[in-house]
Amino acid sequence: MDSPEVPASEDVALNYTIKGASRSFISSIDEMAARADSVLQGETVVELDPETVDVSFVQDRIGADEHDFRDLLEAIRDRGQDSPILVRPHPRQSGRYMVVFGHRRLRAAKELKRKVRAVIREIKDRDHVVAQGQENSARENLTFIERARYAAALVGLGFDEDNSTVMAALSIDRTTLSKMLSVAGLPEAILNFMGAAKGVGRDRWYELKQLLDNPALLSTALDYVGQSQSASLQGPDAFNALITHLKAAKSRKRSKPKPVKRSWAPADGTLSADIISEGKRYSLALKAKGADAGSFGDYLSEHLDELYEAFRQQAMHKQ
Repeated sequence: MDSPEVPASEDVALNYTIKGASRSFISSIDEMAARADSVLQGETVVELDPETVDVSFVQDRIGADEHDFRDLLEAIRDRGQDSPILVRPHPRQSGRYMVVFGHRRLRAAKELKRKVRAVIREIKDRDHVVAQGQENSARENLTFIERARYAAALVGLGFDEDNSTVMAALSIDRTTLSKMLSVAGLPEAILNFMGAAKGVGRDRWYELKQLLDNPALLSTALDYVGQSQSASLQGPDAFNALITHLKAAKSRKRSKPKPVKRSWAPADGTLSADIISEGKRYSLALKAKGADAGSFGDYLSEHLDELYEAFRQQAMHKQ
């Protein structure tokens, strides 16, 4: 507790050594992230035809929360668009733009058939994702799984070998990124079943990931999400239903009945049998001082068809 405080500037080291050229590169990433919060301050705001603006090359949302969007739409209808979106000249199509952040405001402008207020900046792909990620982090309107899948998408773009850009964009450290990627690596069928899972935090996602590390439970989960009766569930309801189902399956496996053991021997005591009954499995082991065990075992094997048919007949008469 008496150790000196660590300077705030050291927090951006992101758990790896910074030397030489790496120091310069990381500094530039930190500057991008720092600028993201105030990237629109003092910039010229213009009005654009929303039909000339395309979505970002990397998506940070899973579907859309229609209730929240309708609230935003009505607010813009009544008061106008308070804050501009950030766009860049489209890197591949002349005369068009690409959204850096502000996708919902762009959609609202299209539905209202209004011009969209925007700031235009000439930025590169790396700056684009840092600004996009930082803006969403500041608004805190992305769910954990949306951030995790966004992180996985950025890692897939391969901006740098040590994922510095991804960590700067999402304001996370290497350990958190590793955990997010492990969750985002779950089967698509399960992730799509959950959707954005609004209200489900990272700890519960980590809990699900640990359950699904069990191959048997993973198979159970895939079967469950494919069931028609579960298709109507959405978001946190879908998540809670799956977790409950997996825990019940895990409990059933743990509460499997203990094997029932007994023994048998004929009146003359020439041999004996150890019998174990455990659910769907039944075993009988014969042993004797002489050759009787083998001989009796052969006899049973040769007459299994007859014994089974006699068992079936007896079972039918009992019904």
